[in-house]
Amino acid sequence: MTVQLNQVAPDFTQNTTEGPIHFHQWAEGHWVVLFSHPKDFTPVCTTELGAVAKLKPEFDKRGVKVIGLSVDPVDNHASWSKDIAETQGTAPNFPMIADTDLKVSKLYGMLPADTEGASEGRTAANNATVRNVFVIGPDKLIKLILVYPMTTGRNFDEILRVIDSMQLTAKFRVATPADWKQGEDVIIVPAVTNEDAATLFPGFATHKPYLRTTKQPS
Repeated sequence: MTVQLNQVAPDFTQNTTEGPIHFHQWAEGHWVVLFSHPKDFTPVCTTELGAVAKLKPEFDKRGVKVIGLSVDPVDNHASWSKDIAETQGTAPNFPMIADTDLKVSKLYGMLPADTEGASEGRTAANNATVRNVFVIGPDKLIKLILVYPMTTGRNFDEILRVIDSMQLTAKFRVATPADWKQGEDVIIVPAVTNEDAATLFPGFATHKPYLRTTKQPS
């Protein structure tokens, strides 16, 4: 199965480090970050899980639920969590899906649907495509998909930046420019006429007919 932006995130029931979850029910109308790992006890993933654990208050502040996934059993996740705490200073403080039957990996298009067997005997190398980040909106639609190679650690400050943009642009008729950060000017979307823009965004600037900017709405 191939998942795409603006389609409903596939639902599933799967075991996690916090017990079984029914994904759509667990999400409960929140923004969600689902990020996946090809195997437990892998070096880059160890640093990523520690990084997300440290940033958990920032996700909470934005009303975002975080959930990890790795293609291994819950017992392995628990042992790995101790290593993460020891080496990164913080253990995972969010649920980790135990995708032992590869169900979620296949549902989200991270492994081919015809992949046979379960997690036992599989290696990080043949699970290399299970390195995705999905951001899912309160409407259960997929808003962002990122895929990383195993050798490159993910930048979760960037994930937070993108969430800030998506939460802002979901409320106001604006878009955000390259490298935008909270508090910086934003772009008025083309669908807004100049007449409406004068009411919605007093004092906006026109750089080109198709490029108008304004202060970030609050």
